[in-house]
Amino acid sequence: MVALRYAARTNVGLGSKSRNEDSAYAGPELLVLCDGMGGHAAGDVASSLVVSELVHLDGESHGADDSLDILERAIEEANSRLAEVMEVYPDSEGMGTTCIAMMRAGTKLAVANIGDSRAYLLREGRLTQITKDHSFVQKLLDEGRITKDEALHHPQRSLVTRVLTGRPEDTPDLSLRELRLGDRILICSDGLTDYVAEDTVAELLRSDERSPGQVADELVQVALRASTRDNVTVIVADLVLAKDGTTKPQVVGAASERRRAQTLAPLTPAEKAAQLSREASGTTLAEGPVLAEEGPTNPVLRWVRRILVAVAAVAVLGAAGWGSWTWTQQQYFVGEQDGMVTIYRGVSQDLGPISLSTPEDQTDVRVDALPVFYQSQVRRTLSADDRAGAETIVAELRRLAQAGCAPIVILPDGTRTTGIPEGAVAITVDPDDAAREALPVPTGAATSTDRPRATGDTDRTTAGPVGPVDDGASATADPARPTVQVLYPKGCP
Repeated sequence: MVALRYAARTNVGLGSKSRNEDSAYAGPELLVLCDGMGGHAAGDVASSLVVSELVHLDGESHGADDSLDILERAIEEANSRLAEVMEVYPDSEGMGTTCIAMMRAGTKLAVANIGDSRAYLLREGRLTQITKDHSFVQKLLDEGRITKDEALHHPQRSLVTRVLTGRPEDTPDLSLRELRLGDRILICSDGLTDYVAEDTVAELLRSDERSPGQVADELVQVALRASTRDNVTVIVADLVLAKDGTTKPQVVGAASERRRAQTLAPLTPAEKAAQLSREASGTTLAEGPVLAEEGPTNPVLRWVRRILVAVAAVAVLGAAGWGSWTWTQQQYFVGEQDGMVTIYRGVSQDLGPISLSTPEDQTDVRVDALPVFYQSQVRRTLSADDRAGAETIVAELRRLAQAGCAPIVILPDGTRTTGIPEGAVAITVDPDDAAREALPVPTGAATSTDRPRATGDTDRTTAGPVGPVDDGASATADPARPTVQVLYPKGCP
């Protein structure tokens, strides 16, 4: 008989985040890690909600044959809960979370993954990544457009292409693995992998004499020494004999109900500085440092010294300011202007009344045509290395916008689909009329006057075949043809 010996650790990191948006759970049969996102739109709520929806899988008896199906259904239900919460609480709209969930059935391990959190397996000294990132940078790697070294420092490495956001299409990758005694598993958020080299991670994991808890502590500490700006969360688990396994579940991060009960290591100097910085944000700073005089001196010399110091300070500040301004004008980012995706030159910050950016190219991509999660990403801005990088981001956003503009077709039996059956009669429906006729029209659908008429389109009161209509011929309904209602999402061309 075998069991897991595990440990979960987390830290808010050295960035500006005042709360931990990561959540993790480690139990005898279940390991889960979620990295929430959404900023003010409750990333911590998203991660903790998904974890809480999955913990019931721990302790239940599951066979290897059905473990993947059980795990997939549980994540689907957790994703549906996200949608319900966003519907009830509009302020949470746009939140999302990555998720890696592992459910053990004997020596079999069912794995579900969505997002850019990662899972690794150390076997006989060799470290292997067993999940694949759903990220913009991974897409560039798959297409051979960047190298692995370039991916490590790419400015868009945090841009994910698939996470749990409450949409039905948010489905994870699934796999089933065979574990062996002595295997060591690592699950981590990008607060570790974005700042610590994989070779360093592998070296720490190979420390057989250290327990999972000791290794997890060291991984968090090395991320902090690397000045991680993000929350960092890790789960380390070993497959051991049953008598050596861990039995008490561990919950850390946003999902933890008793954060103060966690054992905390002493703060490092960098952590103390970051904590003080966060506490001081938004408050009036005390008076600046004053040079202390070492005994009485000549008043004239004292004033000369002060003037020289002031002149030197102004010179230094001027040089630094000019250098900073020059640097900002070499940066690019993608944001929103007048509801459209726009390429900006500069940085997305202001220096008092001075704007450090200017719009360079307003594209034809509407922000509200993007999926909700990516709308919030664009509004918070996406940085790029150069103009070419910004154009690459726009191309990806254009693809996402076009993917969401397929017409919604409602069949006579009320079933929704995106394909118009051959030979069917199409009616473009006005939501107001549909409400009076009790038609199942999705919220936010456009009326026939909300979009340009294309060849073969019909108005909302006239039925006709889909496709070109001969000049002068009226589009009339054919009783032999089935009638379907066609709606187009708002914001689509």
